[in-house]
Amino acid sequence: MTTEHPPTTSDAGDDRLPGTPASAPPSLAEPTHPVEPLPPKPDQAGPETVSPTGQATGAEPGRSAQSGAYLTTAQGARLHDTDHSLKAGARGPVLLQDHHLREKITHFDHERIPERVVHARGAAAHGVFQSYGTAGEVTRAAFLAKDVETPVFVRFSTVLGSRGSADTVRDTRGFATKFYTEEGTFDLVGNNIPVFFIQDAIKFPDIIHAGKPHPDREIPQAQSAHDTFWDFVSLHTEATHHTLWNMSDRGIPRSFRMMEGFGVHTFRLADAAGATVLVKFHWKPKLGVHSLVWEEAQLINGMDPDFHRRDLADAIESGAFPQWELGIQIFPDTPEQTFEGIDLLDPTKIVPEELAPVQPIGLMTLNANTSNYFAETEQVAFHPGHLVPGIDVTDDPLLAGRLFSYLDTQISRLGGPNFGQIPINRPHAPVNDMLRDGMHQTAVHTGVAPYRPNSLDQGCPFLAGADTGAFIETPVKVPAASKRRDAPASFADHFTQPRLFWLSMTPPEREHIIAAYTFELSKCYEQPIKERALRVLANIDPQLCGQVATGLGLPTPKATVPLADTDPSPALSQLGATWPTDGRVIGIVADEVADLDGVRAARQAVLAAGMVPLVIAPRGGTLGTAGDPITIQRTFANARSVEFDALLLAGAPGHGADAYGARDAKAGMATAGDPDPRVLLLLTEAYRHGKAIGAWGSGEELLRAGGIGFEGDGIDVTDTGTTAVEKVKDALAGHRVWDRFPAAL
Repeated sequence: MTTEHPPTTSDAGDDRLPGTPASAPPSLAEPTHPVEPLPPKPDQAGPETVSPTGQATGAEPGRSAQSGAYLTTAQGARLHDTDHSLKAGARGPVLLQDHHLREKITHFDHERIPERVVHARGAAAHGVFQSYGTAGEVTRAAFLAKDVETPVFVRFSTVLGSRGSADTVRDTRGFATKFYTEEGTFDLVGNNIPVFFIQDAIKFPDIIHAGKPHPDREIPQAQSAHDTFWDFVSLHTEATHHTLWNMSDRGIPRSFRMMEGFGVHTFRLADAAGATVLVKFHWKPKLGVHSLVWEEAQLINGMDPDFHRRDLADAIESGAFPQWELGIQIFPDTPEQTFEGIDLLDPTKIVPEELAPVQPIGLMTLNANTSNYFAETEQVAFHPGHLVPGIDVTDDPLLAGRLFSYLDTQISRLGGPNFGQIPINRPHAPVNDMLRDGMHQTAVHTGVAPYRPNSLDQGCPFLAGADTGAFIETPVKVPAASKRRDAPASFADHFTQPRLFWLSMTPPEREHIIAAYTFELSKCYEQPIKERALRVLANIDPQLCGQVATGLGLPTPKATVPLADTDPSPALSQLGATWPTDGRVIGIVADEVADLDGVRAARQAVLAAGMVPLVIAPRGGTLGTAGDPITIQRTFANARSVEFDALLLAGAPGHGADAYGARDAKAGMATAGDPDPRVLLLLTEAYRHGKAIGAWGSGEELLRAGGIGFEGDGIDVTDTGTTAVEKVKDALAGHRVWDRFPAAL
């Protein structure tokens, strides 16, 4: 049964196409005149209004929807501010009495059960962290003393998608590390992007609600290319910096193994004497920071949605253990909590590495895969409040909300307050917490006095002092101030650092950012949202704005604020350095008439270099039968260029037996005597994506058939397979052959 709704303002004579997100078009400017909630769209109907026992109530379906023009608490009290937590002064700590913050975050934490609301799709591994001891000068944390080895568990994740979404969507990636230290568990819960969309945790439900699929149709999944996301970030411009990082190549990493991690917030470290400094945490991958190109990411989402988790597991299984150095940027702990004019409490800001170099303090190696996804990867529970002596938090208002939210979330998702007793979450330090009972209690407590003080248990457990390893909060002075919902004036600059990031990019990286914005905004339905997003870009850079506007077919707006005068930070670019090629995947194209001795030698050379060789042939099975057959790992039907970091051509294979469109559409209209069309597709895609290609023997013919020149731009025709491997390895050190990406800017 359908339910009729009153006509909306856009019903009469409306020629709007399917896909309109709301029942009325938006305005270009943020609306300020109060209006009642919009009615559903004409194609929408709610459930029938019946009682719990199935009796019709006769009530209008709309009675169950929200009502009133003003934002209220769940109890109907009208709110005057939902952008700022209640603090002791604009820069002071967030107050526990903020009932609106707690209600808003608590409800958000319990929106999804049992899947995580965010970071639902993840992959994880076990490892070890070895401290260099260099942090001993600034912190008394025992696991950071020289040569201390600490077990770790690391979970990588996407943010927006569900557990069933794909790996290579454009999104922020979670990078959460659990250190099982002798002093208790320390969780460094970060992302692969050093800034966040919001400055205050009270806005977290807003940004996630905006980024998640539209609530009426649950589409689009795991992506930000839709109206609600761009509506929010174009109005809430503190999100601009993070959005720009997401639209860069950082939003589509090549591998978890080639991804930076950041603690995002500023933390406080204290040494044995109580002296403090402020720091930001960085994870630097030993393989370098590399990304996919957008076409690769789109193809991978179709052919292997598990690309990142498979890559991580395969690398560990093959012994190519991923490694990251943990580093810190160190700042004086001054009352202002700023550095070189940058507010260290603002999570939408970075401190360029040229101003504060990242100092390495230890090496993390992931050396073991999980044995059960649910028991470990799914049930692991991180929390920024899992701290150890020597590491403390600051008054970052986003961090303050996370300290409440993570604990609250685990109670709902993992069925009660005893989630810390799940094996993957158990501390590797003695626990005597006086917390009793509750759902899923697996500890068998003894004694009769879980309270303090007591004499029946001989006073146990006792309080510890600083000399016995107690965690003692740093006694930071809180300035006298009035209670208020506000933010420091320094938080109001939303464009200087996005411009810094843009100016720090190389020409190919800028082209990718332009393409990403153009693609994402072209997916938006509402024209005012596109125009508003362009106004934001105009305040970053006129070229960026103009190129995106051209792609959208819209006029280029003028900047509304003076463009920031800032120096680039070369450390923000992913290009220009050379990196180890460990674990890179090399495809070797061959058939029965190819130089099989050369294939054998090339395979061995690839393995010796710590890379992974995969032989690609017209069919499965083996090549050659005389004594040393070569196992075929991929066929023309199931191989695609995105799986490989480079190609070696050992021959120019003819048509496979299945090279016709009815069997494999990639074969198309195959012509007798020509190379198999699927091999040409493999080759030309690899070339288009800037990948190194080596050839020997008749492989030269395949290059010619693909219309690819023989020399330069990472194309090497050599005499032997081993020489081809060396040439390809040299080109791979820069990740891609960037000269193949001419830039207009």
